[in-house]
Amino acid sequence: MQWLRAAVVLHVVALLFQAVTAGMLLSTPGGRSLHMASAVALLVVGILHLLAAILVWRPGGGSAAFIVPAALLLVLTVVQAVLGEMGVKTVHLPLGVLLFGGGVAQLGRVFPRRAVA
Repeated sequence: MQWLRAAVVLHVVALLFQAVTAGMLLSTPGGRSLHMASAVALLVVGILHLLAAILVWRPGGGSAAFIVPAALLLVLTVVQAVLGEMGVKTVHLPLGVLLFGGGVAQLGRVFPRRAVA
C-alpha cells in the first residue's frame, strides 16, 4: 500500500506540474517543449500508478478498487495528450482540470480520513 500511496502522490504532483508548464507554454518561448516533456513524465507516472494499484490487489491481497481509477486516469492522460497534439484546446484544457480532480480524488481514496475519537 505504501508504493500505491507514493505513486498517487507523485501522480498528483505530476498533474500539478503539467498545469504549471501549461502556463509556461502560454508565456515563455521554451514552454512548449517543457509541457511536452512533462506530459511524457506524467504518462510514465500514470503507468507506475496503475502498476502499483495492480500490485496492491494481486500479490498484495488488497482491494481491487484502486485499479479502475488508476486505469481511467491513465486512459484520460493519453486522450489528453492526443487532444493537445491535435490542438483541440476547448477539450484539452477542461480535461486537464478533470484529470487533476481525479488525481486528488484518488489521493483521498489511498489516504482515508480517520475518525476522531
